[in-house]
Amino acid sequence: MRRSPRDAQESHRRIGRRAMLLGSLQAVFVGTLAFRMRYLQVDQADEFLLLAEENSIKVRLLPPARGLIQDRNGTVIAGNEQNYRITVIQEDAGDTSAVLDELAQLIPLTDDDRERTLKEAARTPTLPITIADRLSWEEFSRVAVNAPALPGITTEVGLSRFYPQGGDFAHVLGYVGPVSDYDLSKIEDPDPLLKIPRFQIGKIGVEAKLEADLRGKAGSRRIEVNSSGRVMRELGRQEGDPGANVRMTIDHRLQNYAQARLGAESAAAVVIDVQNGDILAINSSPSFDPNLFVRGISGPDYRALTENDHRPLADKTVQGAYPPGSTFKIVTALAAMEAGVISPSETVYCPGYTQLGNRRFHCWKRGGHGYVAMTESLEKSCDVYYYEVAQRVGIDKMAEMARRLGIGTRFDLPMSAISEGLAPDKNWKLAKYGKSWLVGDTLNSGIGQGYVLASPLQLAVMTARVASGRAIEPRLVRAVDGVDVPLAEAPPLGLSDAALRAVRQGLFDVSNSQSGTAYRSRIVDDTMRMAGKTGTSQVRNITAAERARGVFRNEDLPWERRDHALYVCYAPFDAPKVAVSVVVEHGGGGSTAAAPIARDIVLQALHGGTPPLAAYPADQRNRIEAEREKLQLLDPEGPSGGRSRA
Repeated sequence: MRRSPRDAQESHRRIGRRAMLLGSLQAVFVGTLAFRMRYLQVDQADEFLLLAEENSIKVRLLPPARGLIQDRNGTVIAGNEQNYRITVIQEDAGDTSAVLDELAQLIPLTDDDRERTLKEAARTPTLPITIADRLSWEEFSRVAVNAPALPGITTEVGLSRFYPQGGDFAHVLGYVGPVSDYDLSKIEDPDPLLKIPRFQIGKIGVEAKLEADLRGKAGSRRIEVNSSGRVMRELGRQEGDPGANVRMTIDHRLQNYAQARLGAESAAAVVIDVQNGDILAINSSPSFDPNLFVRGISGPDYRALTENDHRPLADKTVQGAYPPGSTFKIVTALAAMEAGVISPSETVYCPGYTQLGNRRFHCWKRGGHGYVAMTESLEKSCDVYYYEVAQRVGIDKMAEMARRLGIGTRFDLPMSAISEGLAPDKNWKLAKYGKSWLVGDTLNSGIGQGYVLASPLQLAVMTARVASGRAIEPRLVRAVDGVDVPLAEAPPLGLSDAALRAVRQGLFDVSNSQSGTAYRSRIVDDTMRMAGKTGTSQVRNITAAERARGVFRNEDLPWERRDHALYVCYAPFDAPKVAVSVVVEHGGGGSTAAAPIARDIVLQALHGGTPPLAAYPADQRNRIEAEREKLQLLDPEGPSGGRSRA
């Protein structure tokens, strides 16, 4: 059947529209393809030519600048210094051993350097391996000029950690070192930065505990490398984010003074702000130079540290746990008064010993103290008084009071291996040794011997809490990345005013009464008078034969068998600002070895610098002045802690 002219015309129109639509789509497709081909072949020709030449575009991580650590006033105590170094990438170098042979003609390379480089390069062939660092400018420039002939070799100017205060902050800040396999094994999803050989991270102390804040984030750079591994040019760079700056609560000048004042003693000192718990100084002696570890400590240097009987690598302020000796009498006294088993005015007779069954527990004063009440028992440090009140109050309440004052507590500070100390009770001994608590254990604990252990930090916190009547918490970090660390108000301890008054008066008399055990270490400035408590803790048992002969003087014994010397104090007495604890290992008596150091540190802290000689007893001023000349202190004119002889 024939189609009508009308139908034929309609059919032609449809076919025309379809053809036009199809043609348009084809034109768009061809145009897009042509544009894309032009973009790839003309606009991006150089880029893809480079990519075609044996993958010669490389992406390298850029380590960020590590965050600075500053003291409370902004002085840098852990910073970064410019470091000229040489790196190699085995993938680009080809025969790394041959390249090292050529490099050795330009700069000195030890056998250890070669062995380490080859080992690390074999393990991570695509990452840059540091061959040598801390080069002089002459060595660095010599390699840079010859770099085109050294495939895979790159000269870099980076940053390396530096501790301008030397050993003053070694124990609290710690140090950084290369990432180890052990470090990586502890992290589930390690930062790519950590896989760069010889990349440095915090190993101990604040550097380790605040590593995440201090490290920062990596940047990257795109470089063109030719077929022989030579870097031709840098194509692009994206800088990383530097680590956060951390501001500590410590005052670097007080820290320096306390470290110098401890001298060569095996000792520790802690200074705490009584108002807010800020740690103003925290020193362990002897110390070490953390810069040695950053640069790679030598075998002889390391052995000198590990074989030293004064243990310079140990942080005695928080890791050391010592019998607190008579400083613990503060705890025993407060526990007894709070339990109502003794009043401040009640006296106890001291004949020089307490008899318990067939055993005598001796007072330090062989002839005894006679009748003594609470404040006098602290002033004269009568042991028999505390044997008696310890039996009355019992170990469980003493342990409870010790924990309330900070002993037996692990404080949340960014430091390594913090000791919890020990405030023992009946359940503890049963769980630890499977034995019942004995009355003799209670007597020993009452004077800070036996199982009781406390760190210098805990003793400083205890003193700050007694001085303030509040549960002061120690604080070491003041701000991170410019943001202040919140400071919560310390709640009251919940102790009665009468008990605190009695103990505080006893501590005042220790330092200011002529019969006080620390009278010779008093402060004579009425506006800064100090309250404190001496302590001497035994590290061995004194035999009956030695007591009978009177042969148990510390100075007659080898150093390691002498008693530890302790002193805790706060000042000014009427308006406390700082609390201080000092422990001198095997120092003998607390009144002779620890109290003078603590007194000097207190005065330095209150004056914010060298105190006037008028603050010292008149008969000691010449000696004090002479001792000042021997201290190695910071140069007062130096901007950030250069040392000079004061």
